[in-house]
Amino acid sequence: MSVRPLLLLGLGLLPMVAAADTAPPAPAGHVTGVGGVFFKAKDPKALAAWYRDVLGMPVESWGGAALRYDAPKHPPAAAWSAFPASTNYFAPSTSAFMINYAVDDMDALIARLNAKGVAILKRDDKDPNGRFAWILDPEGNKIELWQPKP
Repeated sequence: MSVRPLLLLGLGLLPMVAAADTAPPAPAGHVTGVGGVFFKAKDPKALAAWYRDVLGMPVESWGGAALRYDAPKHPPAAAWSAFPASTNYFAPSTSAFMINYAVDDMDALIARLNAKGVAILKRDDKDPNGRFAWILDPEGNKIELWQPKP
């Protein structure tokens, strides 16, 4: 089975995982969610400005953003998945990671990306989990944009 179907299967199961109340409570001392995403950048200030100006990321004066889980149209959970080192899913980026950002309006964001001259690597509006698009940030990190199905 390829990595894409596994990822999609995982995303498709997110609503079921969020709704599953039958599992016993986990014992203390376990991960409960993603508390932040931190990565190195050649020019952190310029990269933060790009994320703010191009993707609409709410970058604050401290240089980062607080992305709320309870924002309108935000999915109820975040996916976490380790990919094989040999995967091509992150290509053409050579980074060891790819971040999937949930978006509220793919059409509006694509229009903003086009206006800013950002190349769309690929787009998929027919996926059963929602709409997807892939781009590169100025430092060559691949970004997956996802508008979940309503």
